[in-house]
Amino acid sequence: MSARIEVTPRVALVDVTRQIVLTGFAAGAEVDLSAHLTMADGSEWRSDNRFAANEAGRVDLAADAPVSGDYAGHGAQPMGIVWSMRCVKDAPPADAIAPLTVRIDARDQDGNAASASFEQHFVADGVTRRAISEAGVVGTLFLPATPGPHPAIVVLNGSGGGINEPRAALYAAHGYAALALGYFNAPGLPATISRIPLEYFANALDWLRETVAPAGDFVAVAGQSRGGELALQLAATWPARVSAVIGYVPSAVRHGTLRAGAAAEPPDAIAWTLDGRPLPHVWQDNAEADWRAFRDPAKPGEAVRQAPAFETALRDAQAVARARIEVERIRAPILLISGTDDGFWPSTHYAGMIVADLTARGFGHCLEHQRNEGAGHAILFPHVPTTRIARVHPVARVALTAGGTAAANARANEASWARVLAFLAETSGAR
Repeated sequence: MSARIEVTPRVALVDVTRQIVLTGFAAGAEVDLSAHLTMADGSEWRSDNRFAANEAGRVDLAADAPVSGDYAGHGAQPMGIVWSMRCVKDAPPADAIAPLTVRIDARDQDGNAASASFEQHFVADGVTRRAISEAGVVGTLFLPATPGPHPAIVVLNGSGGGINEPRAALYAAHGYAALALGYFNAPGLPATISRIPLEYFANALDWLRETVAPAGDFVAVAGQSRGGELALQLAATWPARVSAVIGYVPSAVRHGTLRAGAAAEPPDAIAWTLDGRPLPHVWQDNAEADWRAFRDPAKPGEAVRQAPAFETALRDAQAVARARIEVERIRAPILLISGTDDGFWPSTHYAGMIVADLTARGFGHCLEHQRNEGAGHAILFPHVPTTRIARVHPVARVALTAGGTAAANARANEASWARVLAFLAETSGAR
């Protein structure tokens, strides 16, 4: 029997776990398996792992752990060859929705060899994409393939700005009308996060309702990092407009512009306004804030781990009280997702503050905090490379470490995405 690699399914959404089985290799042979991926941004990724075939010359990635290689020591991982990929050719990252093709090559010491590939899609068959620049709203709207009406969700990026099309496309694949909403650092929008009026988002929520007439009038807001801070702030400001909140690595307090402001602005400049007035943030008149960890790496040449600076700002109780997001005003279920080793800011601490506050107040809606042990700030969706822990901030151009390990981040990607989909089904009635 000739050597073969079977991948099932070969073409599917990126969040689908594949069954990868090698057959026809020499009995008991050591089989070297490499996986290659070129992202839409031009970056190239690779993993290399060695497996021991059984007496039938078979390796099943769901059952067999590598004996050495990029994810050795982490047990059997059906998609370990993907999350353990290392970047071998860099490029500026981009939120692209083009399909990803993973190529797999395997060879044993007897010369038996096989190759295969599989495709990871963000856009499901029949999902429609529409670029939006109308009625003061900028973003991309994805609509499911099935007849509507559908529950809706707004997707907000973090301090890098831009428009998060991949995540919105995946929501649409799972039956939600999804608006990837831009609010800065995208065509037709301000270049920085400085003095963004919250009224822009109220207008976008109203536009989405009028445009898609969501099932049950359900409109969730999901945000990542600064987008998580923003999602909570929007639900607290306009409780009737937001049906559920998903905060990926969010904040419990408002922050200044930090690294996303204009070049001449200090990092404690105003980020958000309401009715033309600046909203106070935790760095203003803060007697305890120590910016050194925000500015400086622990060692020369290292990426900056800035989370300790955010912890210092929380020591000033008066500043925290002025800047806290009034989450008790929210009239909707809340799901918070954090990483306990978050290097950007202390998302687990922030989420814990929110839960403690709302629990003490007798919050009357579903409230959940998913702590992802050992994970960092970059919690996304499943089955993508997770080895890049440090990266250059897209606005500030400063190298920052997000924290976590590749394995912990991969676990967080899978666990959080499964919980998010279940949370949306439960709260929207989509089941």
